[in-house]
Amino acid sequence: MQIVGIIVHHSVCPAINGKGYDYFITKSGSIISAPYPTDPSYIHICLEGNFREPLHMEKPETKEQLFLLLKLALRLSSRYGFKPGDWFPHTGECPGSAFPWPQLVISGKDGYH
Repeated sequence: MQIVGIIVHHSVCPAINGKGYDYFITKSGSIISAPYPTDPSYIHICLEGNFREPLHMEKPETKEQLFLLLKLALRLSSRYGFKPGDWFPHTGECPGSAFPWPQLVISGKDGYH
């Protein structure tokens, strides 16, 4: 299996329905792993919440979710050999128009932005 990147979802996406992702990051900071891979080319990570709402980004739990997403991406990219900055949206509407893509910057030097 050659993984080429990460596809990001949010939990209000109608296509999720409690499945369709490899990792689920809750608002409380838990990371739940799916029992089986969902896609041979991408790792799907779903963040709990509605990232269509700009105010959502200011919540402390959202900042924690993004931090956990970055840490998880670093581990997965190291394990599977893809670049840690290879992020892709699930669709044009998922993970939401207010999703903070610019905050998902990973520095090669120290691993975080």
